[in-house]
Amino acid sequence: MSASSFTLLRAAAATASMIAVASATAAHAQEVEDIIVTAQKVEENVQKVPIAISAVSGDRLEATGTTSLEGITRIVPSVTFRKGTTSANSAIVMRGVGTITFSVAAEPSVSTVVDGIVLSRSGQAFMDLVDAERLEVLRGPQGTLFGKNASAGLVNIVSKGGTEELEAEAKAEWFEGDEYRLRGSVSGPIGGDWSGRITGFYGSYDGNITNINGGRNRKVNGYEHWGTRGIVDYRGDVARLRFIADYFEADDDCCADVTGASRGAVLDAELGLPGGVALGEKQRFINHNLVTRTRDKQWSLTASGDFDLTDTHTLSVVAGYRNWENEEIREGDFLPRAIVGTAELHDNGLVKTQQFSVEARIASDQSMPFFYQVGAFAWHSDNKQDFTRRDITCTTSTLPVDPVTGARPCNVNDTVNTLFPTATSNSDVNSTNFALFGQATYRFNDLFALTGGLRYTWDDLSFTHFRAPGINAVTGLPATGPGISGSPAGGTIASGGTGLNTSSGSSSNGNLSGKAVLQFTPSDDIMLYGSYTRGYKGPAFNVFFNHTAPTNAVPIDEETSDAFEIGLKSRFLDNKVQLNLAGFSVEYDGFQANNFVLLNGAVVTNLTNAGTVKSEGFEADLTAVPVEGLTLRGSAAYADAKVKKFNPNPLTNAPDARDGTRLPLAPKFTYTVGADYEVPVGGMMLYLGTDYRHVSKQFSDLGEQGLIDAYGQWNASIGISDAEDRYRLTFHARNISDESYVLLNVSNGQRLQIPRDADRYFGVSLRARM
Repeated sequence: MSASSFTLLRAAAATASMIAVASATAAHAQEVEDIIVTAQKVEENVQKVPIAISAVSGDRLEATGTTSLEGITRIVPSVTFRKGTTSANSAIVMRGVGTITFSVAAEPSVSTVVDGIVLSRSGQAFMDLVDAERLEVLRGPQGTLFGKNASAGLVNIVSKGGTEELEAEAKAEWFEGDEYRLRGSVSGPIGGDWSGRITGFYGSYDGNITNINGGRNRKVNGYEHWGTRGIVDYRGDVARLRFIADYFEADDDCCADVTGASRGAVLDAELGLPGGVALGEKQRFINHNLVTRTRDKQWSLTASGDFDLTDTHTLSVVAGYRNWENEEIREGDFLPRAIVGTAELHDNGLVKTQQFSVEARIASDQSMPFFYQVGAFAWHSDNKQDFTRRDITCTTSTLPVDPVTGARPCNVNDTVNTLFPTATSNSDVNSTNFALFGQATYRFNDLFALTGGLRYTWDDLSFTHFRAPGINAVTGLPATGPGISGSPAGGTIASGGTGLNTSSGSSSNGNLSGKAVLQFTPSDDIMLYGSYTRGYKGPAFNVFFNHTAPTNAVPIDEETSDAFEIGLKSRFLDNKVQLNLAGFSVEYDGFQANNFVLLNGAVVTNLTNAGTVKSEGFEADLTAVPVEGLTLRGSAAYADAKVKKFNPNPLTNAPDARDGTRLPLAPKFTYTVGADYEVPVGGMMLYLGTDYRHVSKQFSDLGEQGLIDAYGQWNASIGISDAEDRYRLTFHARNISDESYVLLNVSNGQRLQIPRDADRYFGVSLRARM
């Protein structure tokens, strides 16, 4: 029997055992917890919403150690994460579909909403989750109510607010590798109908990779994060208000690409890594003379309110402003120095994003046979990027050959034989989005209900990009090098460009998207549904450092999706067992992806409408509480996400042979199983938790390139508290089986992203409440 077959059998056996235990002991159990969500922008029990949703409470996030969106992959099997060298280049992938691009004029396919505010860029979402009341993962297109950039799915984050009584909580954590986290919050009444909450946090970690450059043996791939958030709530008779202000900073020396396969005898010797280079996913050393790092600053203001217009209608308004700065410092050659024939490449980029949005909607009484909501949305963002690339190149050198490595280093003091190509680009992208939307449900009777929704969206997108041809930083004369073009941003006249250093363009687009859902409820505990959804993602431009007109100035058309879904939401055995199932088929037309383009005889990538892709599969979520204090969980996702028709870039003769291949970062099968148990012991409370996650093989890039092998991870924790759970001490074990894995594989193992939990480690946390 193959390893993959054994893994599938183990998952099936675990799930069957959970159901058997639940059935045998249900008479003595408590019930599955109800979770209220706002997946349709009104409060509803998650079991009554005809959408495939994974709703995770704040307590569950804390128990699993999920401190950022990167960690939701351990909880929600249908979600994967694309880890870039910086947060600005990272992305969420759902059901095998996501947008992976370096362009600052492209939207993600998976939207992130924080307290009602749609985030402009994926990178804004990868800050710490602070005081989250719950996290909702809505799978499939969500364009009708959430609109902008939700063509593949949406993550909705809702924060904890003020409390009627004074509460305080402090938490301290330590993990191996000198990782520390501190968090404290205070909430309570302010006066009258007002309450508030204030939270602060700090975290730091040395890193899981050792940089041996210069003999310093410095740990990298770590972080230092800190921030604060304040919330004020008003709960009146006819109005509920919330005001939020927050500030976050992050300084990460992450994420270094490690060398896990041979780059040739000379370069391997130059690296001089302990144990050699060909260690694959076991590699934990680098030799870089520049440490890749990211610095983030983000602050935001949010105001929202619900106003009772009548006994049956409520007006809801949410407005927000967010300001984000992301500085990228990147090692691009992954070597300790420039040598003859192999250049040094270093990058420095700064992205500044400002966004403002406001939404107003009116919702009718949901208890009536016919209920609806209608609304309007306006959004604007301004994205600026400054980016500089610096090379050092030489074809000959006055320095002698290194007797240890066999390489001849470039002489940086010899400005005749050594060149210093460099260029700087400046990009300014403005995006405006307006929308009108509505959704209505009619209950024919207790059995059947029909929901329909429409959204009209208008997008305006414009850009201005400046970049002069590359020059030698020493002499100012024209010079090119790896990743540095000799063409201006406006393109050469010979290639149809203007010959100027500036390129600009604009695109406008209107779209009508919507959904239709038929819902069948034969009993209070069972609901079945079938839905069709039309998804939409707005137009884009390929605005990046080496952007060159006219090719890159051509607008990239909108991406649309047609999604069909059937689902079951059920509870049985007196609400001791909850089983939700969903089957889906989604086809994306005009898929925005990195296509292949021929540039000076070399194949490079370029964001285009790459063609049509399709994702189809199923998802299952099971929760059971067979005995008092015991909760069993199992979730599985199967997604066959493939290219249906890959279109070559119409402006080039680039190769195209990708029909039928898998999409990147789209494992076919993923599952998680776990259990939590709490029981009183001698006047104390004992808490036991464990979970196991399996991910099948996947690929890092289109064309089934960069294989990532299947892997599994087993975590566990044991905690003890006083009877009132005011003080809790918990011991954690992560990746107990010490199974290594990679998040990204580029150039057949020559560049690997190794995450923190690719190694076994232990930790302890202490939480105090009053």
